[in-house]
Amino acid sequence: MTTLSKSPKNSSLATTNSGLGGTFPTWSSWMDELLNNDLPSVFQSNFNSGMSLPKVNISEKDDAYTVDMAAPGMKKDDFNIEIDNQVLTISSEQKNEKKTEESNYTRREFGYASFKRSFTLPESVDDGKIEAKYNEGILTITLPKREEAKKKPARSIKIK
Repeated sequence: MTTLSKSPKNSSLATTNSGLGGTFPTWSSWMDELLNNDLPSVFQSNFNSGMSLPKVNISEKDDAYTVDMAAPGMKKDDFNIEIDNQVLTISSEQKNEKKTEESNYTRREFGYASFKRSFTLPESVDDGKIEAKYNEGILTITLPKREEAKKKPARSIKIK
């Protein structure tokens, strides 16, 4: 599970365990990194039949957060998006079976691919107004902020 948080100057999401005397990756960010790294070529030929974990970009504006997930080749019905206790979960499960009959034998090939990405939402998100759309391989989820959390424009205060 990943936590949405303010990005440092290098524009990466920061996930840390506070109070431990420094910055440490969380268990989930460590697992994401481990699972996203390329496997040695000996494994790729035997086990690279599933779907890789889709990458996301998360941005923040004054009135909303936006999660963009790259998932080309999928259909909007392939996604399952849920909110439970301030946790946004995006998942998909695909089954594919192909059967080929030739002169002396029958060959069956089937595949199974799935992914699940979860993000802890800030308290400022109005979860009743979340919207999602899928267009040209990009799943976009808009997470509007609560009215009281929206950035207000600067105003001048007159001195009396």
